[in-house]
Amino acid sequence: MSSIRRQINIAASPRAVWAALTTAEGWQGWYADEARVDARVGGRIVLVSDYDEEDAPIEEVGIFHTLRPTSRLEIRWDSRSRAASRGGRLSFNIARDGDETRVALVHSGGEALGDEAARAELEATWRQAFQALRDYLEA
Repeated sequence: MSSIRRQINIAASPRAVWAALTTAEGWQGWYADEARVDARVGGRIVLVSDYDEEDAPIEEVGIFHTLRPTSRLEIRWDSRSRAASRGGRLSFNIARDGDETRVALVHSGGEALGDEAARAELEATWRQAFQALRDYLEA
């Protein structure tokens, strides 16, 4: 299975990183314009951040499948969405790394990873998103 992998070290605590990944306020701080988050196994996450050619919002809708506070979370995205993440799975691993916190992402599955141009766009999105996460948490 094809996947995108990203890793970043952030000068913030694992708890701060966890909050950025499991609360509406956190997602809105670094990734989404709007967010609704029910951070529990089976809970929904809805992120609105992009607009299509007709200036209509695109929602990323997912379900939390794994939540291990301050260490690991997994989200599976709905395959019916218009978002590039549709049908994919995100796994975040969080670990203390000296005075920083290491955040590792694996984005696997989904339609975008099968198309070269869409994959490149998704890789660029995650590169920018991880920089935004660092900027948000280190501010």
